[in-house]
Amino acid sequence: MEWNLATAEILAAALRAGEVTSVELTDEAIARIEREDEAINAICVPDFDRARAAARGADQARARGEDRPLLGIPVTVKESYNIAGLPTTWGIPPHRNYIPAEDAVQVSRLKAAGAVVLGKTNVPLRLQDVQSFNEIYGTTNNPWDHSRTPGGSSGGSAAALASGFGALSIGSDIAGSLRTPAHFCGVFAHKPTLGLAAPRGMVPPLAPPLPAEPDLAVVGPMARSARDLTLLLDVMAGPDPLTLGVAHRVTLPPARHERLRDFRVLILEEHPLIATGSAVRAALNRVADVLVEGGARVERHSPLVPDLTEGAMLYTQLHFSSAAARLPVEVYEQLRSHAAGLGADDKSLDAARLRGTVSSHREWIEANGGRELHRHGWRKVFAEFDAVVCPITPTPAFPHDHNPDSMERRIDIDGVEYPYWDQLVWAGVATMPGLPATAVPTGRSPEGLPVGVQLIGPMFEDRTPLRLAELLEEELGGFQAPK
Repeated sequence: MEWNLATAEILAAALRAGEVTSVELTDEAIARIEREDEAINAICVPDFDRARAAARGADQARARGEDRPLLGIPVTVKESYNIAGLPTTWGIPPHRNYIPAEDAVQVSRLKAAGAVVLGKTNVPLRLQDVQSFNEIYGTTNNPWDHSRTPGGSSGGSAAALASGFGALSIGSDIAGSLRTPAHFCGVFAHKPTLGLAAPRGMVPPLAPPLPAEPDLAVVGPMARSARDLTLLLDVMAGPDPLTLGVAHRVTLPPARHERLRDFRVLILEEHPLIATGSAVRAALNRVADVLVEGGARVERHSPLVPDLTEGAMLYTQLHFSSAAARLPVEVYEQLRSHAAGLGADDKSLDAARLRGTVSSHREWIEANGGRELHRHGWRKVFAEFDAVVCPITPTPAFPHDHNPDSMERRIDIDGVEYPYWDQLVWAGVATMPGLPATAVPTGRSPEGLPVGVQLIGPMFEDRTPLRLAELLEEELGGFQAPK
């Protein structure tokens, strides 16, 4: 059997049955990486010696009768997570030699669950791109077409999964950084409800790994099947043991339904601020057809949906305001001057990004109040529907574009150019209110590229979009390996 492309669920069953050992799985994964990753460049920090030692330890533990959720399963970790003894750079050249002293919380949870960490996966500079390239580790290519990006910022993890380099990976998401790479590479990912999984230790180099909860950002699982997402989410979920974990434990409610015909689903195809490309429209229609054929209630419109334009503007302000504190004073003052020169009638997303970057605390409080109103609006949506299906980005994976001035980049949507960063608006639909969202592959574009959609669910009801993802996977075929 080709173990490298098997799901974690299949590997766990094979390990329990004695059909294969963790050492064998790990050696096969390492051999595949050494043979094929030169062309993909997904694994930027290999840790093969320690992986082999961990695999031996997993086999010994199983021989003693132990059984843990991920015991002996090879996995990868996004470069931005601290792993003791390995560099954490976020692609920032001056920090190429920074090595943290302790593991991030989620790395500790992986290891406690018995996972074998093969190494770290590539990211964009400071995790701030829809691509994955930096001066330290170079460019990660999409396994389906090496001239295209695998997405970002968890692009190395998605490319690794599609290539058979480990059965699972962990990433992070504030602007689609889990969902977009999954969509571009034909794998699965889940952006958990905001606050569900502790992020401590997923911090820039030199930053202390404090138990802080960053606004909008989450950490989450990536896999080659929906059931594997649930397996890994159960390992990751839970508050930080230094804060809420002192008094709280997580018990997620079960999925609202188990059968496709019981689901009530809203399909959102149009966004007022950006076009939806034909390949993504086709993917949405495939999903809608499967839902209808399965007996689900499917609607294309609802007056309950909060205003998507207002939501995008709130998301943009909240997202970009977080960058201001890290800017040099002279850069911040220059941006303030540019923002002051914007016309009052300039309602573009570019203007919203600039205004957000230099927004005052008062303005942030106002935006946060708007977010709470939108959250309440989404509660009304999910009283009527169980899930919302919509694009992740407007297009499949696009060609590499390393223009250092990202404001000059453009995204081509069926022959019409849009500002590069405008493609983030669909990611913000779930991110701004903190909703869970599962990325599901749906098939291929006419050019043969993977195309996915996101299934958005109610807050802390993560199992509902995950269960719907499982049911759609059964009908749509799920993961397919690149040819």
